[in-house]
Amino acid sequence: MSKSPDNSATAMETMTLQELRADFRDGSTVAMPIAGMIVWAALGIAALQLDEETIATGALYVMVAIMPLAFLIDKVRGRNLFAGGSDNPLTKQFLLSILIVGLVVPIAIAGARAGEPLILVVGMAVLAGVVWIPYGWAADDPVGIRHAVGRAIGCYAAFAYVPSPYTATAICGVVVVSYIYSLAFLRR
Repeated sequence: MSKSPDNSATAMETMTLQELRADFRDGSTVAMPIAGMIVWAALGIAALQLDEETIATGALYVMVAIMPLAFLIDKVRGRNLFAGGSDNPLTKQFLLSILIVGLVVPIAIAGARAGEPLILVVGMAVLAGVVWIPYGWAADDPVGIRHAVGRAIGCYAAFAYVPSPYTATAICGVVVVSYIYSLAFLRR
């Protein structure tokens, strides 16, 4: 939907939910899942060489790195992440969900301080996957809930069953596979 800058907010107010969802999908790009896949793959590879405490700290920075990398990927591709702007209430809701997930991160940090650094890796992997739920709702795409639930189950299973020193790499591998699935089946 083409919007002029002067009346875009007014135009959004008169759109149906289906039209807002179509606008959200049009303004979204695959840059965020690609960026997520890259940073989680890098963390998983690094986990093969680094100690658990360093990997746990790295898991904190994964979430921080995804958005700037996504903007860079879209800039290189000649696109604009969230091109529809923030006038669409679904875009606002999605971006707020990222903030909400960030507010829960201290729980994972507290778990890691209890003596199990890999709790931070699994916690961040699951928490970062939670944003797929509001994304899926906003985009009217079932891949969002499938990604979040499958990723959580896979990460918990990797944490519980993959022996050290491969646990963190396995958790990161689950995240990467989740992104690959989502990129293949995302509604466009």
